[in-house]
Amino acid sequence: MSNTDGLKLLKKGEKNYPKKPDASILETFKNSNPQRDYWITFETAEFTSLCPITGQPDFATIKIEYIPNKLCVESKSLKLYIFSFRNEGSFYEDVTNRIFTDLTKVCKPRRLIVTGDFTARGGIRSSVRVDSADS
Repeated sequence: MSNTDGLKLLKKGEKNYPKKPDASILETFKNSNPQRDYWITFETAEFTSLCPITGQPDFATIKIEYIPNKLCVESKSLKLYIFSFRNEGSFYEDVTNRIFTDLTKVCKPRRLIVTGDFTARGGIRSSVRVDSADS
């Protein structure tokens, strides 16, 4: 059995864009090196969501850093999951904590840090960081 058995979204030309955030979008594969602690980092400067009050777009850089346990998150499914927030009305804190919660449920990492650096609105730049070491 291959590490990639069961991955559905990692197909040439797949354009199944989800309409809203859902942890079931996230796919995982078996960690080939569970005996070792090592960091995996994903970062995108193309994150968008909507302000839940005004409906105006919010822009952010989302950084996800984790030490896998038995499972790793597949990057294309993560990209589609991140894209799914673009029509979602959420506060910065909710977005960052939701990503943290969903990744924790899906791959149960040894350590996880999710940081949302949101562009300035009204002259104030916001950054939200959730770290499993703080729990």
